[in-house]
Amino acid sequence: MKLWTRFSTMLLLMSAALAPLTAYAGAESATIVMAKDFMFAPTTLTVKPGSTVTWTNQDGEPHTVVSDKGLFRSGALDTNESFSFRFDQPGTYHYTCSIHPRMTGTIQVQ
Repeated sequence: MKLWTRFSTMLLLMSAALAPLTAYAGAESATIVMAKDFMFAPTTLTVKPGSTVTWTNQDGEPHTVVSDKGLFRSGALDTNESFSFRFDQPGTYHYTCSIHPRMTGTIQVQ
């Protein structure tokens, strides 16, 4: 089972590295945003209302996910820890890592 976990983690890392900077996801899907190399990938994600976005920390340092309007706020996420939020309302949502403020991202709900 550990081999499968390592393999799936490797696939996630590879797909994040190859992903475009902007991605699109359908409604009610769970979409993963990676925190890796002190940046969020993809940096902009477009989803439909009702979609859940999950941020996963793949860095060796802790990161947070904090909405600039106070809508959501994770605690410090250690390596391989995740935080999820469901976006029900259309709009543009900006977020940052409060520990590393240069790490920023945007979720567009349309």
